[in-house]
Amino acid sequence: MRPSTPRSRRFVAPLAALAAAIILSGCAGESEPSFTERGYPTAPAQELPEAASTDADVPLVELVDADWLATTAERTNIDPRVVAAYAGASIRVAQTTPGCGIGWNTLAGIGRVESHHGTIYGSEVAENGSIDPPIIGIPLDGTNGTLAVPDTEGGTIDTDTEWDRAVGPMQFIPSTWAQFGQDANLDGTADPNQLDDAVLTAAVYLCDRSGELVSDNGWNTAVSAYNLPVEYARDVAAYARMYAE
Repeated sequence: MRPSTPRSRRFVAPLAALAAAIILSGCAGESEPSFTERGYPTAPAQELPEAASTDADVPLVELVDADWLATTAERTNIDPRVVAAYAGASIRVAQTTPGCGIGWNTLAGIGRVESHHGTIYGSEVAENGSIDPPIIGIPLDGTNGTLAVPDTEGGTIDTDTEWDRAVGPMQFIPSTWAQFGQDANLDGTADPNQLDDAVLTAAVYLCDRSGELVSDNGWNTAVSAYNLPVEYARDVAAYARMYAE
């Protein structure tokens, strides 16, 4: 299967959501329809992985039970190193934000849609979680359905000094990474092209945007903040259900 273009329109969601809210609020006496009424999917069940450790001072991948990891990687046909990142992020967030309820399978669904689990364009995931070559999205220059986002960080993260680009296996733009970036492997640096850092950042971002991902409304609020189109939510939900089942 030919890889799809990485999603690079995360920043569009708040603006588009605001526009929709303004339009709906102008309808006197009408309440805003729910996500499912607007065609968004019902929330997939959030599968919580088995933990080997709850230590806050260990790298993300050391949190995951080895037997659970081996079984899950085999049944989902996802690289065990990648499953470890998704599962470790779910376990860590369950410790730090217990009300969020995000499952490893939702993170895997996003990772599949965004970058084919870090392998889009021929990239590979190393055992230490680094992505080689780094995944850099298209320039956000106002074409290809994007808003124009002039460079915000001198190309330090996305190598582009004219326009911002989405970066890494979970496709963050530099301004979002600057606000939410996590050092999940405890190497002293939050790197969007390091798998563990990127996945934990995605989990933290999703929980921050919604508060919880176990209800239809909560899950869709979070995923729509990541990328607004209903088709995106449907794709992520489909993969999340498949991985859980």
